[in-house]
Amino acid sequence: MKRAIAFTRSVIVALAAMIALPTVAQTVIIHAGSVVTDADATPTGPATITVTDGKIVSIDEGFLPTPDGATMVHLPDHTLVPGLIDLHTHLSGDPSGEFWRAATTPPEYSVLVAAKNARITALAGFTTVRDLGSRTDQVTQMLRRATAEGMVPGPRVVTSARTIAIVGGHGDTNGFRRGVGEILGSDFTCTGPVACAEMVRTASKFGADLIKITATGGVLSQQGRGLEAHFSDAEMKAIVDTARSLGLKVAAHAHGARGIEAAARAGVQTIEHGTYIDEQAAKVMRENGTILVPTLMAFQGIKENLGKGFYTPVVEEKVRAVGPFAESIVERARQLGVKLAFGTDAGVFPHSQNARELALMRKGGMSNREALASATTVAAEVLGLEDEIGRLAPGFSADIVAVTGNPLDDVAVMESVDWVMVRGRVVE
Repeated sequence: MKRAIAFTRSVIVALAAMIALPTVAQTVIIHAGSVVTDADATPTGPATITVTDGKIVSIDEGFLPTPDGATMVHLPDHTLVPGLIDLHTHLSGDPSGEFWRAATTPPEYSVLVAAKNARITALAGFTTVRDLGSRTDQVTQMLRRATAEGMVPGPRVVTSARTIAIVGGHGDTNGFRRGVGEILGSDFTCTGPVACAEMVRTASKFGADLIKITATGGVLSQQGRGLEAHFSDAEMKAIVDTARSLGLKVAAHAHGARGIEAAARAGVQTIEHGTYIDEQAAKVMRENGTILVPTLMAFQGIKENLGKGFYTPVVEEKVRAVGPFAESIVERARQLGVKLAFGTDAGVFPHSQNARELALMRKGGMSNREALASATTVAAEVLGLEDEIGRLAPGFSADIVAVTGNPLDDVAVMESVDWVMVRGRVVE
């Protein structure tokens, strides 16, 4: 007994000593030919970024020597840029017109797909993403944890988890016979203000960082009820008010103009897609500070699959209907004075192609600086993380990408990223 007590005491003393030991700081010294600290800055000449324990400590002129114990990364032919932010992704899914796969694919597979897509998204230069909907419970919440802990290589994940929809609407499970549909059907549908408020509380309970709703019909769902408003005004107000009481913001998938207007009036933070935006909808958005996330790559992706039997006839008809309007969203929004932020809807098109959105935004009339800002400083503000990500500065997270060329001269250089660091960890 005395030996057992003595042994226990020795273990406690040893553990206490280990806890008392100072943690060894992990320092990385990065030499770069140039640094673009943010979209409004002028590129530097040769510079050194010092990173310690995942944070930027300093940005200095010239190539500084490497301290003992530090790791050196030498990139003299590259420009370092803040990691990009995509405000609309679906990491747990890949493009597919085969809606019936929902009945044959177990949820465990979504976990593997999400881990695969997290890695290739980070390698494409996206160090933070807002994931707006998974059909499988807890996938993106666990991916958020795994990437934060460094268990899975990938971006910082901010997630809405499940999407709140009306019964039978976009975001619910459609296209199956009644019995199958009831088994597969989303348990995140609601009817009436009270039930919709409860769905928000349920999403919060299970770890959502924000709320995503399908405020209107959608293009890729197996229902042809049009693209106008789905929720009633009272239901949307209940969703937004309840989210606000819990400290959560709301992102609203919305295509039709009156649906956009209703969602903005209810107080959502962002409109996703905004296909048929008009002056009346834009006026309400301006008055409420609502931001448009145009997801141009989503339309580009679905257009490339037209006429190939990829989609069912009901979906293909909707794709053809939105096409002429989708290509002019950025131009129209700018003319209407609506603020834009970067988001792609990756998962509708192949993950890792996210940066192609920047060139499409340029085509819509944005400058190189405006396009880069939309995916860095502006997107960081949308997330409420403007003091942590979106620029390279002391105290900010070491979310850094290396490219050849200057994105302020041609933002398309962001489509080819050679080196990525997320939270001070190099993504291999």
